[in-house]
Amino acid sequence: MIDRIGQLFITGFEGVRPSDDFLEFISEENIGGVILFEENCTPHAVAENTIRRVAAAVGDAPFIAVDQEGGRVCRFRGAPAEYLSPAEYGTLNEIGLYKEHFGRSAYYMHSLGVNLLLAPVADLNLSKNNKCLEGRTFGDNPARVIPFIENAISIAKRAGLLTCLKHFPGLGAAEDDPHLKLARADYDLQTFLNREALTFKAGIDAGADMVMTTHLSLPEIDSKPATISEVILNLLLREKLNFDGVAITDDLLMKGIEELGGYGKRALRAFSAGHDLLLFGRDYKAARQAVHYFKEAYRQGAIDNERLSISLDRISGIKSKLTSTVIL
Repeated sequence: MIDRIGQLFITGFEGVRPSDDFLEFISEENIGGVILFEENCTPHAVAENTIRRVAAAVGDAPFIAVDQEGGRVCRFRGAPAEYLSPAEYGTLNEIGLYKEHFGRSAYYMHSLGVNLLLAPVADLNLSKNNKCLEGRTFGDNPARVIPFIENAISIAKRAGLLTCLKHFPGLGAAEDDPHLKLARADYDLQTFLNREALTFKAGIDAGADMVMTTHLSLPEIDSKPATISEVILNLLLREKLNFDGVAITDDLLMKGIEELGGYGKRALRAFSAGHDLLLFGRDYKAARQAVHYFKEAYRQGAIDNERLSISLDRISGIKSKLTSTVIL
């Protein structure tokens, strides 16, 4: 079991291309996946080459994850991958145009070897002071937002991409950016069920493979932030929304989660709350620390075998859906 713990982690790297040390790390630890950022995707041939090298280094089929939401959050720039922001399509209410642009991007990214799209954004645009989500949501009305989410998931599935709804349980009512500090929103459980839950439930029912939480405090629901909240993961996501897919953290390098301790402690607490995948952005050395911490906790009996098996089974189950165009 211990040799599979690396499957719980997704990480990226600094610079344009992966170093030999990074490739050695993901190979030795059997890391679950790699996330690419804009500098790794320009020009597109750089990403294609990197994906081949990552696939060759990791035995189990790795997730190749990209945030390609549209607008300012596009890792692949230029045609045919880049497209407008969710807010622009939502304002125009142009489902047909969105389907055309998004579909073109999805099929193209899959042709390069990408298999996990960290999108669509299921948040609602509820606060004008929320700079983190500026331009990234389809709107403030669930009835208008849901068709975009459903179509994104349907098209991505046909293109061979896994999808990930974010940012659970809903970041739209917050004002702070979790990249910089722990965000906070004051809605209660009933408000969540009547508002935020609608878009996430629609995405889950449409077949979203993953749901990403974020570093958000909801004191009306739980004293713990979402990243380490059993209430938010198990009651809201698993029970209320009936989600049995993979739950992934937002980037555990963000400042919004620093108060939870070192990298390993953050990862273990997020896992213990109910997450299956633990995301570390550009700092694979932090991910390496977290993997070693996690393994030591396992050796000391701090991680339940059954709980670990559930997450590993979810991850292997979702990986069975992957279709690859990568030629090694």
